[in-house]
Amino acid sequence: MTRVGVVGGGQLARMMIPAAINLGIDLSVFAESANSSAKLAVTMIGDYTKWDELEKFASTVEVITFDHEHVPLEHLEKLRSQGQSVYPPPQALALTHNKILMREAFSRLELPQPLWAVADNRESLVASVDAVGGLPCVAKLPVGGYDGKGVRVIDGLDQVDDWLAQGPVLLEEKVDFVREIAQLVARTPTGERAAWPCVETRQVGGVCSVVIAPATDVSAENTTTAAHLAHVIATEFDVVGILAVEIFECPDGQLLINELAVRPHNSGHVFTELSVTSQFEQHLRAVSGYPLGATDFICAVGVMVNIFGEVNPVRAKAAAQQYPQVKIHSYQKPARPGRKAGHLVVVGDDANAALGAALDVKAILEHSQ
Repeated sequence: MTRVGVVGGGQLARMMIPAAINLGIDLSVFAESANSSAKLAVTMIGDYTKWDELEKFASTVEVITFDHEHVPLEHLEKLRSQGQSVYPPPQALALTHNKILMREAFSRLELPQPLWAVADNRESLVASVDAVGGLPCVAKLPVGGYDGKGVRVIDGLDQVDDWLAQGPVLLEEKVDFVREIAQLVARTPTGERAAWPCVETRQVGGVCSVVIAPATDVSAENTTTAAHLAHVIATEFDVVGILAVEIFECPDGQLLINELAVRPHNSGHVFTELSVTSQFEQHLRAVSGYPLGATDFICAVGVMVNIFGEVNPVRAKAAAQQYPQVKIHSYQKPARPGRKAGHLVVVGDDANAALGAALDVKAILEHSQ
């Protein structure tokens, strides 16, 4: 039995648990607290940024993988030097640790992306803004931002003074895009790859709110291009596991890479019901060296809708009785405004009908009706 250790006890680790059981994989989770979302598989509680604690956890498993990207890279390099399998490897995780490194890497590979520049101080800010097409533009903290945090659309130079006082700021052109799509691909240590069709992601406040799978009305050329971009990145950086590439689709049809995740991703939750193989099963297959599973869809379309704040069990029961076709996934997290607390999935033959049912259940769960 393969022993896989997941660093981080969030919802992604939680959703790996049933897939691990079905595959016969012994899954262990190194969580930050006893009340983590993945508490059913927690074998160690501690601080993953401390080398001695991470090393102790790693000694109990054969493979290390992740619920998030925040483990210090120097610790992971040290584990690898000791013969530990770490998937994805540090060089892949580095792309998500620092957005400037990611942009530099894409430039070297000549991959399509928004105009970008780095401002180190107020003096270099003017030239950097000009380099990305002027104001308004997008400012990002290179390290630590996620789900809309650490991102600002600015229309004045003084709006990043606080960030510049801390260090460099990444500036990007404000892309006039039609929509955002996401391309997910899985890769094994031997280079076997499998991709799902690209999906459409809809954001609210910089956070993914709705996913439509497959993305509708994407040209055959862009469908091929999106998959190609993901395969290139996965191969060049030796990604093992799931890679998600977030992409802007522009009015002229051009695709520009926005950001990455090298782990199961919110945009792939829909595949649990829609695909023969979920992203969580596929990730475990990949990091464990199993053959990858089929990515065929079992229905024509699927819709995923995120739930924020909490998933109240009483309202969830009422929603399940009224909408039995809607699958409710609760992360069993303590309630907190704005926090991803769960998601809904509906599959079928009509995207509008599926979305309507999901939004009705969302309204019940969030107590907005």
